[in-house]
Amino acid sequence: MKLKNIRNFSIIAHIDHGKSTLADRMLEITHTIEKRKMRDQVLDSMELERERGITIKMQPVRMEFSPKLGLGENPLSPASGKDETFVLNLIDTPGHIDFSYEVSRALKAVEGSILLVDATQGVQAQTLTTLNMARLPRHGRGEEAFVIIPVLSKIDSPLARVEEVKKEVVDLLNCNPEEILLVSGRTGEGVENLLNEIIKRVPPPKESYPEGDNILRALVFDFKYSNHKGVIVFIRLLDGKVKRGENLIFSVSGEKFNSLEVGTFSPEETPRDFLSAGDTGYIVTGIKRPGIASVGDTITKEKNPLPALAGYMQPMPVVWASVFPEDADDFIELKSALGKLKLSDSSFSYEEESSGSLGHGFRCGFLGMLHLEIITERLKREFNLKLVITTPSITYEVILKRGNNEKIYPHTKNSVRVYSPYFFPDDGNIETVLEPWVKLKVITPIKYLGGIMQLLFEHEAEIGETNNFGNLPTGQAGNRSILSVKMPLRELMRNFFDELKSVSSGYGSISYEIDEMREANVTRLDLLVADEVVPAFSRVVSKKRAEEEAEEAVEKLANLLPRQMFTLKIQGRALGRIISSRTLSGMKKDVTEHMYGGDITRKMKLREKQKKGKKKMKERGKVNIPQNVFLKMMRKGE
Repeated sequence: MKLKNIRNFSIIAHIDHGKSTLADRMLEITHTIEKRKMRDQVLDSMELERERGITIKMQPVRMEFSPKLGLGENPLSPASGKDETFVLNLIDTPGHIDFSYEVSRALKAVEGSILLVDATQGVQAQTLTTLNMARLPRHGRGEEAFVIIPVLSKIDSPLARVEEVKKEVVDLLNCNPEEILLVSGRTGEGVENLLNEIIKRVPPPKESYPEGDNILRALVFDFKYSNHKGVIVFIRLLDGKVKRGENLIFSVSGEKFNSLEVGTFSPEETPRDFLSAGDTGYIVTGIKRPGIASVGDTITKEKNPLPALAGYMQPMPVVWASVFPEDADDFIELKSALGKLKLSDSSFSYEEESSGSLGHGFRCGFLGMLHLEIITERLKREFNLKLVITTPSITYEVILKRGNNEKIYPHTKNSVRVYSPYFFPDDGNIETVLEPWVKLKVITPIKYLGGIMQLLFEHEAEIGETNNFGNLPTGQAGNRSILSVKMPLRELMRNFFDELKSVSSGYGSISYEIDEMREANVTRLDLLVADEVVPAFSRVVSKKRAEEEAEEAVEKLANLLPRQMFTLKIQGRALGRIISSRTLSGMKKDVTEHMYGGDITRKMKLREKQKKGKKKMKERGKVNIPQNVFLKMMRKGE
């Protein structure tokens, strides 16, 4: 296919604004998928994606489309008198903030993007985040401007506010209202016109090395692992050509390999004879060792290597949690499973760790709470593992009192980074604690501002600028507000998003980015079961709410734990003392039930014997905490 007939684009939007549905209609109109094989969310191949109705992984697909008009200098002018076929390489992206790294990678592999805005909801927080990503400079990809096509979706809905939302988009992009396209992913209205506009507006790809047959430069924007084929890299070819059986090399890792297969996505993997500049496709490497391929690496020919591309910034974990196998014998299986997940999710990170009570496991880094849930659910479903997951935490920088650090952390200086609450030092050894803060954008209808302000106060937030935008039906300006907020990341994780949705009746939305480190007034809260600390339940909490959090956690655990044969004590410990306690009575059996008379002393002897037995059991007995208790303790509202 000639370069002038190729268009590479993505779809970006806030969550639930209709990206996957629009992609379905595009596949249907271009006949990429047979009508009998069509289904909802066809590009969402993971079971979890279909269950939750969200996109988790970006998904590339190749479509072929012939506009109704012929081609001349203007791609849709009737000059030539005959139709031409265009290759449209689409990358569908997630909308949830936890998967924004997927979006950033997709944007670097294309020349333009559809900015999709729900006509019933208008501009939302993640709309702003993805738009800012699209506007970032793309070093090494030429100087041409990245094209953004504004599109309103769900125009067939009775709740659609087309003219109002149009005004919001015009203000956001500083564009003409005529540039905004209207579509319905459900009915297909306007989708064919959108495809025509993509051909008109998105520029064709350009080569940096247009001359020479023995050249290749391809950007790795994703990859996955196959037990049979090894690592399969997803690539965007910028220069040259690649075919099966060629000797290639990763520029960064220096690993050499042979291209066992090349192909495109239709949307399943479809082998082809070769891929050329401008194409989006895949290469089967045959490599079965982890850590060789990496997102952002450049693939080039072994005998004629070209300069590497700029690549991607490494994502920084936001949330940490430890994952342990319920059965110690499953440690090797867990390690293998994490390695395979890492090959399909480059934003996921892990390292080995051990705990006295939980054994050997892994400290895992995630981009958010949803990312954590998805990974743990995949471990359970895809690898049939039973896991114990500790309470999620963030990274703290702890400055220790002089003279104490040598005893506790002999290999560190006066400060130490703490990823696990269980290893958070005692208050008496701490001089200062630093924690990450986030910059937050909150978009909400004005009528919910009062409740949201109270919520922000409860979560220790600092409120900056507040700007109104949008138009009321009466013509009054400013029916929605954008709040610029700063708050501790710890507080953002403390069920803030769910509480915001509740306070705003579901209309509030947020986006955030990591800001600076600030001093924190926090302490470690431990939960003790039968006088033993359970590391999985340890957490770092605000000193102001330590008693409240301890009461809540102890009460929750007391309700979740099954009763034992002996009396069980559950305690919350923080600030150097026990601050909350509950006692679970043991199960009792009537040891005199079989007796129908006789001397009362016989019954007393039996009861005394039972009492002594329970005392011994309490001293020697071990409490086995079921896996579902750990999971329910991690989740709010259970």
